[in-house]
Amino acid sequence: MIKLIATDIDGTILKWGLDFTPTLKKCIKDLTQSGVKVVLVTGRMHCAAIPVAKELGIDTPIVSYQGGLIKDMNGKTLYQCNLGENYAKEIIQWARKNNIHINLYLDDKLYVENDNEIVKSYTDGKFIDYTVCSFDGLEIKNVNKILAIDLKNPDKVTGWVEELREKYPELYLVKSTPYFCEIGSGDAKKSLGVKFLCDMWGINPQETLTIGDQDNDIDLVQCGGVGVAMGNGTPALLECADFITDTVENDGFVKAVEKYVTQLQEL
Repeated sequence: MIKLIATDIDGTILKWGLDFTPTLKKCIKDLTQSGVKVVLVTGRMHCAAIPVAKELGIDTPIVSYQGGLIKDMNGKTLYQCNLGENYAKEIIQWARKNNIHINLYLDDKLYVENDNEIVKSYTDGKFIDYTVCSFDGLEIKNVNKILAIDLKNPDKVTGWVEELREKYPELYLVKSTPYFCEIGSGDAKKSLGVKFLCDMWGINPQETLTIGDQDNDIDLVQCGGVGVAMGNGTPALLECADFITDTVENDGFVKAVEKYVTQLQEL
């Protein structure tokens, strides 16, 4: 019996820039009413995931920053694992040297050095404010993560991931969309966030369904009792999933729930 569903947001339950479908909203409501815990597990900032949880009526803690931060809906921090100060400073210098745009996240706030189309595109529709300033004037502590972005050349982003993994094998480095290179603590993983909540609630991992669409969801999908990949998922994710559902446009999340969550079938 599935007791917990851990789901990614963008590309899984939400198509970029669009509203949630009525079918998805009803599914989430039915799940919570039946006693199944639904948890948002996302690379987003915590503050950018809160509106999603509220719109869907989800009151469980949110796993944000790829697993680097878990807060409940009252703002209480349950778990936090930041990127080390020295790593952050080195990566900032690496980005400057290579003329790479990075988003710097400190204490759940977003900072950029240039107010350009990259950050405007990133924040559009996500309820995110950002500050434009030199990083040299910031105290580089409590770094949630760093995000390197190139909106035109996915191959370049792949190269960044490979380069930084070779230099920093102890960090968590992943291509979370074709255009995003996520850089965080080695202990900031979606799977570890799910494990933390399972331990807190006394839920066996085999009683969980995990679902996502990108490479940063691979460890999430692999940690569940049932690991589901969206039909629009990356090839690497599709390979490791127990089940491939429909696309986000066609309510793939809902179809996976209908297949595996017996509580709803019995209602």
